[in-house]
Amino acid sequence: MFPAMPLACFLFRCVVFAACVAAPILSIADDDPFAAWRKEYETAIYPILDQACSECHRGADAEGFDLEQFGASEKLQKNATVWEEVAKRVRLNEMPPEGSPQLNDEQKALVHRWFDSRPDDNECERLANEETQAWYRGVVMSRRLTRTEYLNAIRDLVGMRVDESLQVPSDGSGGEGFDTAGDALFTSALHIEQYLAVSNQVITDALNSGGQSSLAGGLLTDIASEAEAREAINQFARRAWRRPIAGSEVDRLMTLMNASQQSGMPIREATADAFKAILVSPNFLFVVETESDAGGVQPLTPHQMATRLALFLWSSIPDETLMLAADANELATDEQIISQMHRMLADDRSRALGENFGLQWLGLSQFEGESKPDTTLFPDFDERLAEDMREEAVRTVWNVFRDDRPLMELIDADSIHANSTLASYYGLDASEQGLTQTDDSETWKRIPLSDRRRGGVITLAAVLTRSSYGHRTSPVLRGRWVLEEVLGGRVPPPPPGVPALEEAEADHAATLREQLEIHRKDPQCAACHNRMDPIGFGLENFDAIGRWRTEQDGQSIDSSGKLPSGETFSGPEELKQLLLRRSGEFKKHFVKKLYGFALGRSLNKFDKCVVDESLEALDANDQRATVILETIVTSYPFRNRYFKPANP
Repeated sequence: MFPAMPLACFLFRCVVFAACVAAPILSIADDDPFAAWRKEYETAIYPILDQACSECHRGADAEGFDLEQFGASEKLQKNATVWEEVAKRVRLNEMPPEGSPQLNDEQKALVHRWFDSRPDDNECERLANEETQAWYRGVVMSRRLTRTEYLNAIRDLVGMRVDESLQVPSDGSGGEGFDTAGDALFTSALHIEQYLAVSNQVITDALNSGGQSSLAGGLLTDIASEAEAREAINQFARRAWRRPIAGSEVDRLMTLMNASQQSGMPIREATADAFKAILVSPNFLFVVETESDAGGVQPLTPHQMATRLALFLWSSIPDETLMLAADANELATDEQIISQMHRMLADDRSRALGENFGLQWLGLSQFEGESKPDTTLFPDFDERLAEDMREEAVRTVWNVFRDDRPLMELIDADSIHANSTLASYYGLDASEQGLTQTDDSETWKRIPLSDRRRGGVITLAAVLTRSSYGHRTSPVLRGRWVLEEVLGGRVPPPPPGVPALEEAEADHAATLREQLEIHRKDPQCAACHNRMDPIGFGLENFDAIGRWRTEQDGQSIDSSGKLPSGETFSGPEELKQLLLRRSGEFKKHFVKKLYGFALGRSLNKFDKCVVDESLEALDANDQRATVILETIVTSYPFRNRYFKPANP
């Protein structure tokens, strides 16, 4: 447990000195590009940091960040991301925190120059070659399909709705915060039980429907001979298992079918039993990437590549077009992969980028189940409205990719996605947009805005509701959400013993702003709240369920804020402009999140190469969002996998 101390002081010391030391003088070779950089740290930078930070990070109370016990200054070059965060916080005047020794202008200039002068170690140039296999570990764990991927795969194979009572459990998150992370995808007895129940239900329904609209239904129609049954089983297994099927595998499935026939079952029903077995096989339930005995970094096979593309863009399995491309080895070049990617984006299944990636990134995966505003205070909020709010969030993220919009429209856009219900809720004239009150909830359009109160993810009703309490707004929750989910910052939990806001309101100040000002008088709270609260105040014109307002309880809303950097703003329009000026932070954070979702693991220092390449491509292509996808799907880590040797 960390000691009670000003949070900003704590953060700064943790971030800085996890990579720093008391600076012994090193013996450095003349050809070491980091020699001068480390030397300057020892002679000029360390004394400055020691002055500003030793109060919290020296001696017995340092809690793991004792300046006297860290390694040599050569560690500096191995912690580039740490120093990037330090540089950002110092430039924004967030560090050192108020109440700690401050840096004068000369010291700040010296520290900034040193931050910016870090030599390039050219890791990206050395990444993708045979010599790097010993140290590059683009590990992606073998994993099962997530709940979403499984249900989408069933949909695409069978075309049948799965009874809600039979759905498999939801998954936890790992890696960069997504359920695609292999280390979070355990398999329980409940999973197996539900898989069995689902396979029995959907294949039985497909058999009885006699329809041609799905692969399973079409294959099970008019099977009259063993040869026809064998071909149907081969085709269904090929799609479900995402690869060509060996004759011996078909033989085993035919043995099952024959056993069902011998028990008196007609051939169609017996073939359906084999289909059920296909859907409970590990070959379907798990993402299987075969390993070489030699181990090392190896390229994915064409069918493995097809599976990765489908899971990333559709959260489902490859369609027949993608399977045929893999069969023909037409997923080998950048051009071939990118061509398939754009075809897949045009397909409605790319909605998964908004629904699976987007909702997880925005923290809205469980929005309808978690968001419970007090209906006595907010009678307008019901399940239908919650569904519409969720759908708006999905379409906001999805259409940035599908329509190849500039990425920064996720921060500030001149339009929103709405149906008639949501348009009216936002105070827009739905009839002017061709949306009437009789329109079905699935009728959605992009609606232009006359002002910029809305537009972008921070003003989504779902986000505003999710970052509020059931009875009131929360500038703290909203500010924290923007810092963490938009700018990629990290806000630690409050120190032990710090009371909640409601408990600290001893004198019950008149407004929420005044209450929070009282809360910030506690030095343990001030540093973080000075960053979060002003951002949250910029969104105070939106109530706890995302409706626009200009006053509360007869008092005018004050939506102004001032950041530690000195930047001031008032209202969501100016707040979004401030965020646009920090677009580099957002773009980097967003790319890392999307990349982590695609790989299903935590990123490492070598993945920084792909992140940097994506950012460069964005700048060179008018910030088009699809450029990020192109960079990811053609990247070395996405197209290759590391395997441990069978006999190390």
